[in-house]
Amino acid sequence: MDGNGRWAGKRGLPRTAGHTEGEENLARIVRIAVRRNIGWLTVFGFSTENWRRPRPEVRHILGLHEKLFGRVDELNELNVRIQWIGRPFDSPEARTPRYVQRAIRKAIASTADNTGMVLTVAFDYGGRSELVAAVDSARQSPDGVTTDSISANLCLPELPPVDVLVRTSGERRVSNFLLWQSAGAAIYFTDAPWPDFDAAELDAALALT
Repeated sequence: MDGNGRWAGKRGLPRTAGHTEGEENLARIVRIAVRRNIGWLTVFGFSTENWRRPRPEVRHILGLHEKLFGRVDELNELNVRIQWIGRPFDSPEARTPRYVQRAIRKAIASTADNTGMVLTVAFDYGGRSELVAAVDSARQSPDGVTTDSISANLCLPELPPVDVLVRTSGERRVSNFLLWQSAGAAIYFTDAPWPDFDAAELDAALALT
């Protein structure tokens, strides 16, 4: 979901305002995706590299994610089940604050019985880190390292292969996001920054499937 800061900069606003609008737009896109009968929506909220950003910006983003995972009533009204992928909270490298951990656990538990779209939020996530951990675990399996054993040891093995990978804000490259799951996926590039990504953009991405 790139371009929050650039969206704000073009309007003479602080970067934090762009992140706030980006979080609001995610809520809008979730509602649109539900109407489109999309089964799985996975979003890259915060990467393992994003901790290097200025501390005030990181604190703001953390607060927005606490708010995102706190939208339980709205998710339940939409029959959306929420999931999370990222470095395990008990990992030595994990940096997710406890208040965000609590919000994540509560959202997962509170929406667990919903049967509609599955919204997966990647937070403190990196595709390379996920693959390294999956291979390490696969080595312990009876068959050793195979495509099946790697798939079985990803953060959420039940995530289906990606159909369409969306890249906003004029980026023409693949990020460190769902590297294993995105093999063979169509890629939708758009110049629109994430806060301006709307129903028309989503429909254009879906048209690639």
